[in-house]
Amino acid sequence: MDNVIVYTSTNCPHCRQVKSFLSEKGVAFEERNIEQNEEYAQQVWDMGMRAVPVTVIGEHRILGMNKTKFEKVLAEAE
Repeated sequence: MDNVIVYTSTNCPHCRQVKSFLSEKGVAFEERNIEQNEEYAQQVWDMGMRAVPVTVIGEHRILGMNKTKFEKVLAEAE
């Protein structure tokens, strides 16, 4: 599977949902907290996103906790 990156912020409930979902699926991911690193925040802006969580799986960008899209992208990545 491609590298999986989850852009988060500290007190974001949807971010926790995404991390929990990926962990339950056994998907390893790198968390990048935009509040702790300005470069990560800039990466989110550069993708055209204005909120977190943003999950990057290969060429896919998933905004928020979209279980249907996660299931589809993860199935394609296997």
